[in-house]
Amino acid sequence: MILGLSLGHRTVREAEHWLATHVTPLGLPDLVACTHLVATPYPHVALSVAVPAAADRLAELPATPPELHEAAERAAAEHAAGRSGRAVRYPGVDRMVGTLTVGEVLAGSAIERVVVLGSAAAGPDLPLDTRDLVRPEWRDGELVLVAMPHYTGGLAPFEVPDPTPCCADH
Repeated sequence: MILGLSLGHRTVREAEHWLATHVTPLGLPDLVACTHLVATPYPHVALSVAVPAAADRLAELPATPPELHEAAERAAAEHAAGRSGRAVRYPGVDRMVGTLTVGEVLAGSAIERVVVLGSAAAGPDLPLDTRDLVRPEWRDGELVLVAMPHYTGGLAPFEVPDPTPCCADH
């Protein structure tokens, strides 16, 4: 079951905070929750929440306001198709801390592929400095982490933990 929610969050940070306080406490280990940037009826962040088991627990979440139904439905459809969505919660996210090899990331989480920005898939022995923020995205039916070269010689996720304020909402 994939539930689309659109509650009018204006920023990714607001949406992630809402997920952390309302969805994460449900304690569902196979949960995959994503953020989706939407433009209509106004720019905001919609959410998609997928949980194969114990889906009845999602009934505790609030309903999407009528004017945002289309955005919620689109977020759920994109997640279901594996076309888009930035995963905030997913199996193994709690283990994505410190420096891990790409192979450890793939073996220890729902992430299926790590790609280097502008390049091909990363080799399993490359170190990845997670910076304690690993947000893969749906691409062609797979959860893919986009990484970039890191000054240590390995990789780091492309998304930085504390973006500069001018770019924080893009």
